[in-house]
Amino acid sequence: MAYWLIKSEPYKYPFSKLASDGIAVWDGVRNFEARNNLRAMKVGDLALYYHSNEGKAVVGVARVKREAYPDPTAKGEDWSVVDFEPVKALREPVTLEAVRASAKLADMALIKRSRLSVTPVTAAEFKEVLALGKTKV
Repeated sequence: MAYWLIKSEPYKYPFSKLASDGIAVWDGVRNFEARNNLRAMKVGDLALYYHSNEGKAVVGVARVKREAYPDPTAKGEDWSVVDFEPVKALREPVTLEAVRASAKLADMALIKRSRLSVTPVTAAEFKEVLALGKTKV
């Protein structure tokens, strides 16, 4: 199993909406590195769900439901989407400040590659974020 971090502005698509919808098409990614990360995902992989811009915190965990396929919003272009399903909301959001303050998360792509909307996460980073969020998956 691989681990990821996916970002969404909470005013566009908050984790609570994924939880109520039950499944979401992760579309609109227009960065080659982020697209390649989507394409590397496998069914069952887990992703930390990060609210960007407002809140700036990991708020939930999602699971890859369907692997990469062509993005229907990108007619004639080579972009991909992945379908996600909700797993669990974190008991406590893990803020960007908390991530930055954790020595165990110092090399996390959320900090090192902050502009990317889809990034890999190590198993140790995933476990630490869940511990900070007082959540078990």
